[in-house]
Amino acid sequence: MEGADAAVIDWLLAGDPAIRWQTRRDLLDEPPALWAADRAQVALTGWGARLLARQDPAGTWGGGLYSPKWISTTYTLLTLRHLGLPPDNAQAQEGCMLLLEKGFYRDGGINFFKSYKFSETCVTGMVLALLSYFQCRDERVPQIVTHLLGQQMEDGGWNCERPRGATHGSFHTTLSVLEALHEYVQLAPDGASAVQTAVDRAHEFLWLHRLYRSHRTGQVADPAFIRIYFPPRWHYDFLRALDYFQAVNAPADERMTEAVQLLLSKQTPDGRWKQGTNWAGQVFFYMEKVGQPGRWNTLRGLRVLRWWRRSEIRTRAWVKNVSPSGGMSE
Repeated sequence: MEGADAAVIDWLLAGDPAIRWQTRRDLLDEPPALWAADRAQVALTGWGARLLARQDPAGTWGGGLYSPKWISTTYTLLTLRHLGLPPDNAQAQEGCMLLLEKGFYRDGGINFFKSYKFSETCVTGMVLALLSYFQCRDERVPQIVTHLLGQQMEDGGWNCERPRGATHGSFHTTLSVLEALHEYVQLAPDGASAVQTAVDRAHEFLWLHRLYRSHRTGQVADPAFIRIYFPPRWHYDFLRALDYFQAVNAPADERMTEAVQLLLSKQTPDGRWKQGTNWAGQVFFYMEKVGQPGRWNTLRGLRVLRWWRRSEIRTRAWVKNVSPSGGMSE
């Protein structure tokens, strides 16, 4: 329970199976044998079961692949991924195959839009994350990875507006692609070396911007970036970025310090975080009430702080053991 009050942990464990199993894994360091049953329950009860029940006979959600937001197949599967639905779930895998069959485009990416003559990079990233998480071992999946690697910009980011002339990376697109590449490496560990350089460059892109600032003015790039949303949908925010960095166990780069301090400033005196506002759009149901203590944000906030403190300790230990000449001290 490092960094968390026992009462907060108990409160998290009293929540939906999706919250319970991730609390056991990420905050209590329990082995899979102790949280596997809770994870299996995601498909059977609570939020996960309610979403799975909304799949239509055609295998889609909301009657569409990408729209309507936020009840389409893409966005429902993204939520199920956040919940930690077991990757071998047949309903989710069916939905993923529909996204691949209907969306795979001649340039190697994903394009659901008839008016586009090119794949949409942000959507391609989100779909790759889903295909990888839900274990789609199709020959087109590595092709999507190759396509995304070819879309990386000079500054290390990605931007769905690149085909229209954009020359600077987008926070939104960059994080979506990073999350996707992380999921892909879990599916295909042999592909890690092929994507590592691109991942490192993208990390540097976000760190250069201190996760939410303009590299030109130093000001907050978008007010939404310093708010907390869940589910994030396709949108970027600083907690979504921090949660990604904890998921990949990134080093505690000092350029993330300000974002961690911002996270701490939003923590309530009782050790929790409130549920933020929701992105406008259709939903099947709301998981939590805006302005009330939120289990999702509390879980994410606590696991980020846990990772940060541990990563700081590792970083300090490494620096301490490096001599001024660059070699390791004895």
